[in-house]
Amino acid sequence: MSRNISADRSAGAGTGGRGRADGSLAVTKALMLVTDVGFLVYFSITGLGLVPPEWAFADYADPLMVSWNWSFLWIDLPAGATGLAGLLLLRRRASSGPQLMLVSPVLTSASGLMAVAFWTLRGDFSLVWWIPNLYLLLFPLPAIVRLAGAGGRGLVDGRTGNGGQ
Repeated sequence: MSRNISADRSAGAGTGGRGRADGSLAVTKALMLVTDVGFLVYFSITGLGLVPPEWAFADYADPLMVSWNWSFLWIDLPAGATGLAGLLLLRRRASSGPQLMLVSPVLTSASGLMAVAFWTLRGDFSLVWWIPNLYLLLFPLPAIVRLAGAGGRGLVDGRTGNGGQ
């Protein structure tokens, strides 16, 4: 799945396009894939009513809480869709891949932040919900910094960011 993803133009020099930074986004890309598929699985399980009661958050059956939970569909699905599309486009060395790859972690982190803020305001500190939402908040941050700083340079072809053209 990983391609030449160096964000530093010189990182791939003399290494056949594979620089030292090649693996730095490989972990992020793998986490994005798992997370983006996870969004789809979570909302499928939730929609089918398959969340075990012992895993459910406080007041899970309250209609207001149900609406709050489903309100995340409109940030999580675009996060998942842009992430999966960005990963596919990067794999195909398309020049639009890095932009989509940046959108997805921004949306994912925002989703995690919204949930953590909500649970904080409620004073609800269940690790069952805090751990996954802290993950959503934090895992994208290094990629956001790297992708925003790189402006997509080098993500496609490992050296110039010109899509291999």
